[in-house]
Amino acid sequence: MKINFLGAAQTVTGSQHLLEINGHTLLLECGLFQGRRADTYERNQHFSFNPRKLDAVILSHAHIDHSGNLPNLVKNGYRGFIYATPATADLTDLMVRDSAHIQEDDAAYVNKKRARRGEPPIQPLYTTVDAENVAEQLERVPYKEEFEPIPGVTARFVDAGHILGSAAVALDIKENGRRFRLWFSGDVGREKLPLLNDPVFPEAAEYLIMESTYGDKAHRDPDLAHEEFAEVVLRTVKRGGKVIVPAFSVGRTQELVYSLNQLISHGDLPRIPVFVDSPLAVNASEIFFQHANLFDQETQTFVRRFQHPALVFDGLNYVRSVEESKAINNMHEPMVIISASGMAEVGRILHHLKNNIGDKRNTVMIVSWQAPDTLGRRLAERQRYVNIFGERYECRAEIATIGGLSAHGGQDMLLKYAGNTMASLKGIFLVHGEPAAAGALREKLIETSDVPVFYPERAEEVEI
Repeated sequence: MKINFLGAAQTVTGSQHLLEINGHTLLLECGLFQGRRADTYERNQHFSFNPRKLDAVILSHAHIDHSGNLPNLVKNGYRGFIYATPATADLTDLMVRDSAHIQEDDAAYVNKKRARRGEPPIQPLYTTVDAENVAEQLERVPYKEEFEPIPGVTARFVDAGHILGSAAVALDIKENGRRFRLWFSGDVGREKLPLLNDPVFPEAAEYLIMESTYGDKAHRDPDLAHEEFAEVVLRTVKRGGKVIVPAFSVGRTQELVYSLNQLISHGDLPRIPVFVDSPLAVNASEIFFQHANLFDQETQTFVRRFQHPALVFDGLNYVRSVEESKAINNMHEPMVIISASGMAEVGRILHHLKNNIGDKRNTVMIVSWQAPDTLGRRLAERQRYVNIFGERYECRAEIATIGGLSAHGGQDMLLKYAGNTMASLKGIFLVHGEPAAAGALREKLIETSDVPVFYPERAEEVEI
């Protein structure tokens, strides 16, 4: 068997690992690489293999850095199945369609500038039609059910506890008279996350491909993070202000909604209006409703006790139309507004920030890592003045940053994850991590075991 590390190798985006087994090819993930515009377009446009000759694709979860280049794969001739859990398939269909709109809008924006310079137009990486075609090839497989993506490989999904439907993949392989197990972690979640079951740990694996996003640090306990979240909301409400939360549409938004539901239902917060103002988040929440059977036992108990769904409660408003979104800015009572994007770069969140950042009664709550040079990072750094839609605004609102809400396992969790199958391991391959994070995790793994730990470069091929 050969493993070709084609994406998320020594970086955290563009997950893509090509397996060659028994003369067949199997692709784990087909994520969108995200970086500088020129690099991004070139890398995502071209595959290092022929999509027409690819036999199967397995998808761990729906986040765009794992699923976002599927439309391009299909556009370039892939005609086989894309195996995923039912929830992942539904979320992927939603996510790639949304991504296609972004690709088209970005191309239109760039082409306006190119036209002024007399340059020919560029084409979007893929179109809405390309994204819609992905749905026809999604093959839904429930957790624990065995399937055979290519001859000699028996696969099954187990819960990764990262987002709804996320999975690790156990591959039992028969090749050249030998049998062995390759375990692909996908993105490893955390224990005690709201809504989700805890991750299932690997067992009896000879080889482990494992993410290393936060391999250099442990996270705070999620319970402590949500206590801090409640304290911030409560003090903002007491001074008559609004809480504005830039949040990613799939995963983080639903987690915050459920947390608010719990706090209000238990009387820890007054019953205030809560607005989810992001069409993608609203659509994603509907998929969460459809797969409520995947929620953890704590959530199921809460739903039975209070006799209403985890993501629906009095005062919660899912906002679709632009008119509804604009109307929120004419309301002056205390409320929580959760809106995309998570780094406050695009979308409706910009309008809410523009209208509320100058009022010291309000709070802007940062609940996730913010990339350099984004508005979210400038807010997290508490810069006094920020630019929104090209205009300068004084930041008089409170800025609250809540750590510990990440859906990725930290170093302690990753060590525990690998440790569960260490006795049988012959090799660990660290992916989906920057050099500092993966390097720190590699050192810890080497300290605690005799198993070889590799950090493959992009396009590196390994034979096992």
